[in-house]
Amino acid sequence: MIRIFVFLMSLALAFPTVSTFAQEATDVAALADFGNPEPDDELFDVQTITDAMMTTQQKLGELGIRFLLNLVVCWILVQFFYYRKSRRRDYYFTFMIFSSAMLALLYVMGSVSVGVGMTLGLFAIFGVIRYRTETVPIREMTYLFIIIALAAVNGLASLYQVVDVATKPHYALELGNVAVLAIVNLLIVILIAILETAVSANHTTTKLVLYDRIDMIVPEKRDELIADLEKRIGIKINSIEIGHVDFLKDAAFIKVTYDLQEGETNTINTLTKANKYAE
Repeated sequence: MIRIFVFLMSLALAFPTVSTFAQEATDVAALADFGNPEPDDELFDVQTITDAMMTTQQKLGELGIRFLLNLVVCWILVQFFYYRKSRRRDYYFTFMIFSSAMLALLYVMGSVSVGVGMTLGLFAIFGVIRYRTETVPIREMTYLFIIIALAAVNGLASLYQVVDVATKPHYALELGNVAVLAIVNLLIVILIAILETAVSANHTTTKLVLYDRIDMIVPEKRDELIADLEKRIGIKINSIEIGHVDFLKDAAFIKVTYDLQEGETNTINTLTKANKYAE
């Protein structure tokens, strides 16, 4: 019995020593394999290792490509499509500055922990604070959305890729990526050109009229009302809508819909605060 007890105690004392030798052997094997990771090793991140290899010249070149492409495309959209009809210099300035600032912010913030979502959220907050005090026409809002989308695409699209991973990893400009980015911008310009041309062929607009003969607004005299408005305004009316009626002042607001002639513009067709223009 004593011999059995001594034998078991010997085994118990010897086990930690064997485990230590096994652990040391495993550590030695791991150190031997260090520097030769397998291709599917999750810890081997080429992007992380080579992030610092993009030179200052490459970064400036990338920023220049993004900024110039975005600036040229936005200028084409604003100058040849938006401003040609609207003739509003305030939105011209807003669109160009907004686009450039958006691209710069996305390019800088895209590589830090703030993230793109936070950047877009900041611009959304600024937009609500600024534009909620004034009704922005739907056409201007559409162009603003297009400009923001283009700035996001031009600011975040991948232009450089890591090459020569096995020998000498470094960043190189991928002309294919630049070509794809240019094609995306070109497609947007072509789409807007087609739609603007189609709309210009039969462009309908509206005018808000403060009418002083409320006896004519009844349904029975609708044809007489339209004839009187056409005579006094000098346009061919497609349809009318009767709005607010003020019996104390014998006046009513009438929304008139008509077709614009080729090359004609109407920059006040979305008037909503008529009390600034009429008592």
